[in-house]
Amino acid sequence: MDFELTEEQLMLKDMVSKFMVNEIEPIAEEMDEKDKFPDDLWSKLAGLGILGINIPEKYGGAGAGLISAVVVMEEISRTSPAVAVSWGAHATLCADNIKRNAFPAQMEKYLPPLCTGQHIGALALTEPGAGSDAVGIQTTAVRKGDHYIVNGTKTFITNGPIMDTAVLYTKTDKSKGPKGISAFILEKGFPGFSVSRKLKKMGNRGSPTGELVFQDCIIPAENIMCEEGQGISVMMNGLDVERAFFAAECVGIAQGAFDLALKYSQERVQFGKPICSFQLIQGKLADMYAGIEASRLMTYKAAIMAEKAERGGKGTEVHKIAASAILFAAEMATKVASDAVQIHGGYGYMLEYPVNRFYRDAKLYEIGAGTSEIRRLTVARELLQK
Repeated sequence: MDFELTEEQLMLKDMVSKFMVNEIEPIAEEMDEKDKFPDDLWSKLAGLGILGINIPEKYGGAGAGLISAVVVMEEISRTSPAVAVSWGAHATLCADNIKRNAFPAQMEKYLPPLCTGQHIGALALTEPGAGSDAVGIQTTAVRKGDHYIVNGTKTFITNGPIMDTAVLYTKTDKSKGPKGISAFILEKGFPGFSVSRKLKKMGNRGSPTGELVFQDCIIPAENIMCEEGQGISVMMNGLDVERAFFAAECVGIAQGAFDLALKYSQERVQFGKPICSFQLIQGKLADMYAGIEASRLMTYKAAIMAEKAERGGKGTEVHKIAASAILFAAEMATKVASDAVQIHGGYGYMLEYPVNRFYRDAKLYEIGAGTSEIRRLTVARELLQK
């Protein structure tokens, strides 16, 4: 067991950390207040070489692997969870998904512009009536010659209002249930596609979330991923990677909130002494630290196992480890952020203090990308199969 990052990963961690402190921290509160993602940020992220963090170099990516992606995700989240979730939807839910499941010609067409930031990526799965019940989607795709006609609505789509390329899930045969789901690569310019509205959120503001509408949308048949009816395979084969990846965002959020709380507790004076000298505050800080470290270990274990599984590893142990990692990390992040606000007292409730932003941002990860309840069912199912 080696708990040390490689020299390259440490350099990557330091580079991203400095970028976030210098470029994003000064504007993070403005992003939250205005709910606006900076127009030039995608090109800056591309300059860091992280938009295609998991994509092979021949397509313009970094080819760095999942562990490096987890390192980057944690560092981005420590400063701005909003930037982290938009970057994650682009780099993993879209680009890495295409890398894992697309045909060679599709990868050659779509991966290079995603790596350079010329195109912004998204994942279009959730619908107004289908959240945790992903196989219950109702968006349909009917083949007509050399193209498909798509009708339906997607909602809660991260990067939806600004996407250029998205992985889209539809029903191509409703009579086949889960085996009737197919995945496509969507371009924003396809006829019949539109963004109906940008959604207003309580947290992760600055990361645009939207509702997508398909009204007789025409998608070329050559844009189907894998084969017709293979959408569930596309959906499931990267799930462990995605869970480990977004567990790292929870770790980063908690670390960011903890850093603020620790600093504040050393500066805030009550009854003639810093509040960090009071045992009840010390207890909170100790519990927060322990939770973060435990989550970090689970997250990196899940990432290592998921990366091995991608290279041909066997067994399903990774399924429950990955689900456990994001389950524990998400609930830990909410608790840590709440305690951080408590340590700040009345100031923590004020919008001008960054700690409340982490508090609002953290809750998403008990809901999005699979609720805590679904993650518990996943872990229990794996345990009972044994």
